[in-house]
Amino acid sequence: MLYTASNPEDETQHLLFHNQFISAVKYVGWKKERILAEYPDGKIIMVLPEDPKYALKKVDEIREMVDNDLGFQQAPLMCYSRTKTLLFISNDKKVVGCLIAEHIQWGYRVIEEKLPVIRSEEEKVRFERQKAWCCSTLPEPAICGISRIWVFSMMRRKKIASRMIECLRSNFIYGSYLSKEEIAFSDPTPDGKLFATQYCGTGQFLVYNFINGQNTT
Repeated sequence: MLYTASNPEDETQHLLFHNQFISAVKYVGWKKERILAEYPDGKIIMVLPEDPKYALKKVDEIREMVDNDLGFQQAPLMCYSRTKTLLFISNDKKVVGCLIAEHIQWGYRVIEEKLPVIRSEEEKVRFERQKAWCCSTLPEPAICGISRIWVFSMMRRKKIASRMIECLRSNFIYGSYLSKEEIAFSDPTPDGKLFATQYCGTGQFLVYNFINGQNTT
């Protein structure tokens, strides 16, 4: 959050923002956790719409914080009763990753632009972040829509997002492991687009539910 330290109003807003963030990421633990995976640096749990109110309240807090951190309007969930929320809990009991997924029927293929001649990986990343993107108007079958995927800035580049998607692919539909072709991303941010490109191994991944020029079928 940008603020002016000498401005009392800005100081108050910053303190409020800070307290809301700390409250959202703090995780005290629940008696009944749906643990999907455990790692040396934390664990991934899943929260469903039928879970106790305290769990759903925590998910709402995190979702609001995630939307603020992503910095732009997020498309609303299509059907809240069919969502699955994955949280990555660090060893020091903080929510450092969040993935919210929903059932969908269709996705739209991103149209990949040709890259100019780029000398370094750093230039390539900068170009990918800055360029606009567009997608095909031809719908393709898809099963899982990733509405939001977020990792705390200080914990990025530790495979947290990738691990959450891997868990999602194994647990979205009972007894089935989703392929990358069955997953679509909702209106990704520049960093989200870069991640999706790296995870899917192509810039022509599926998107859905985009806010600008939204397609409905």
